[in-house]
Amino acid sequence: MRLLAIDTATPACSVALFDNEQLIAADNAVIGRGHAERLVPMIAALPERGRADRICVSLGPGSFTGVRIGLATARALGLAWGAEVLGYPTLALVAAMARAGADLPVSVAMTGGHGEWFVQNFTGDGMPQAEAVSLPPEPAQAACTAQMVAGDQAAGLIAARGWGEARQILPDAAAFALLPPACLSTALSPLYGRAPDAKLPG
Repeated sequence: MRLLAIDTATPACSVALFDNEQLIAADNAVIGRGHAERLVPMIAALPERGRADRICVSLGPGSFTGVRIGLATARALGLAWGAEVLGYPTLALVAAMARAGADLPVSVAMTGGHGEWFVQNFTGDGMPQAEAVSLPPEPAQAACTAQMVAGDQAAGLIAARGWGEARQILPDAAAFALLPPACLSTALSPLYGRAPDAKLPG
């Protein structure tokens, strides 16, 4: 079975094509913005233009725009190819990359909005202990309970907390095979990690 993985929830834009869990080809670029312009050409540059039987896409939390771009692209390709489309939490992929198959708990700290960080704790088997939350840096330090902290805010959190090991990483679709299958979901709803900024009028 061919599987296309897409991750656009952070400043990194990455795609990867697998054949029965064997990585065939991948591309990863830390671009900050511009996922809409880069994503489809990156997929088209993969073997057979990235065509797959299953598409797995990051649901966030992360950039609102990036998450929506990834989901829209995955849905469109799923319709065009008749492929199954599944979603996965971005922070779970970061935790899986930090664990790299080892049985150890990991906390994840990623850049959020308005100066906050998205944080979440994962057990030794890679499953989340609770929902991801968005917190200011100081309470985020207390919320991350594992010795190892991964993500693009890991180094800052460890420096402020004063103990532990930091793995400064962004999610990469090429590491998708490390993700526990139980993290996949048929519910393709974005995981924003915090309430929307806009408020409906009373």
